[in-house]
Amino acid sequence: MDFIGIEPLEIKEGFARFRLPVRPEYLQGAGRLQGGLMVALADEAIAHAMVTTLDDREGLTTIELKSNFLAAVSSGAVTATATVFKKGQSLIIGDCLLTDDRGRNVCRVSATFLLLQERQRNNNKLD
Repeated sequence: MDFIGIEPLEIKEGFARFRLPVRPEYLQGAGRLQGGLMVALADEAIAHAMVTTLDDREGLTTIELKSNFLAAVSSGAVTATATVFKKGQSLIIGDCLLTDDRGRNVCRVSATFLLLQERQRNNNKLD
């Protein structure tokens, strides 16, 4: 997050809002924010929203991301607002909407993460 300048704005139960300033080095050949950076921003926001729903024995890892690019951005900042849609026993699903400084929807991302349970240690294990 630090490397590309993602700024956390708000994190609470099942919710996260992050911001990414658009820098000249983030623009692709046509002068628009590179799509992978928008997806990275959304992935971080979704993951942070999900972490707020985990108990001490759970972890998570991304298994699927789907993105819909809705509008181009070439300046200002992009804000990602993520929510947890559903937490099950083995999967957790989240959604994220990215908006520009004018409030336009620029990208929608949905993600499925695998819930990782701490493995029980076998006291009879041979070393």
